[in-house]
Amino acid sequence: MHQPPTQHRVALFVTCLVDLFRPSVGFAAIKLLEQVGCVVEVPQAQVCCGQPAYNSGDRKTARGIASDVIAAFAGYEHVIVPSGSCAGMIHEHYPHLFEDDPVMAAKAQDLSARTVELVMFLDRCGVKLDAVAFEGKVTYHDACSGLRELGIKEQPRRLLGQIPGLSLTELADTEVCCGFGGTFCVKYPEISDNMVTNKAKAAAATGADLLLAGDMGCLLNIAGKLKRLGSPLQARHVAEVLADMLDQPAIGEPK
Repeated sequence: MHQPPTQHRVALFVTCLVDLFRPSVGFAAIKLLEQVGCVVEVPQAQVCCGQPAYNSGDRKTARGIASDVIAAFAGYEHVIVPSGSCAGMIHEHYPHLFEDDPVMAAKAQDLSARTVELVMFLDRCGVKLDAVAFEGKVTYHDACSGLRELGIKEQPRRLLGQIPGLSLTELADTEVCCGFGGTFCVKYPEISDNMVTNKAKAAAATGADLLLAGDMGCLLNIAGKLKRLGSPLQARHVAEVLADMLDQPAIGEPK
C-alpha cells in the first residue's frame, strides 16, 4: 500500500446505516484510511447527518442535528464518509441550513470543505490495491447523491481496476436511481418498488458475483429486492472489496 510522507488526522463519520446494519464497512474504511497513512478517530458524539429531516422539509430539526455534527467534527483535517448521500448532505446542504446565521454558516462551510467521501479520498491519495485478493466478476451501481452531488463516477472504477483478478461489467442504466431515495421509498412505495425491480434485474443480468456501490441505502434496497427475486447476486459496499474484507455475510443476509 502507498504511504504518503505525512500523516493526516482524520475523523470517520460512520453513518447511521453503517452503524446499525453494516459495521464491517466502518472497519473496512478505517483499514483503508490507515493504509494510506491516516490517523483515524471516530468521535463518539457524532449523530445522524440530518438528511431524513432535511428531505422531509423539517429544517428546524435538520439545523439542530447539523449543529451537533459540526461540533463533533471540529478540528479534524478531514472528515471521511463511506456514503455519498451523507457526505453530500454535509458538503452540499449544511451551509444552506444556516444562511441566516453568519457564525454557524461559517462553521458549516468549514466542515463542508473538510468533508470527503471515502472513495474520493482514497483516489486522491493514490492508494495501491495490487495486493488485494479477489477473483471474480463485479458490477457497480452509481448512487444518486454521490454521482450528482459529489461527482463520484470514475474514482471507484479506477480503484477497482487495480485489483488483480477483478472483472468489472457495467450494468444497464447504472446511473438510474434504485428507488430508495431516503424518504422517497416511504412516500412513493409503488414507484420505488418498480425502480428497484428494474435495477435488480439489470444487475442480475450482468452475471456478476457481486453488486457494489458506495451507499448503504441503495445496497440494502437492491439486496432486498434481489433476495425476493431469488437471485444469488450478493450486494457489497465497495470499501469491503477494496479493504479485502469479504468474510462477512452479504448485505441483506442473516448473520
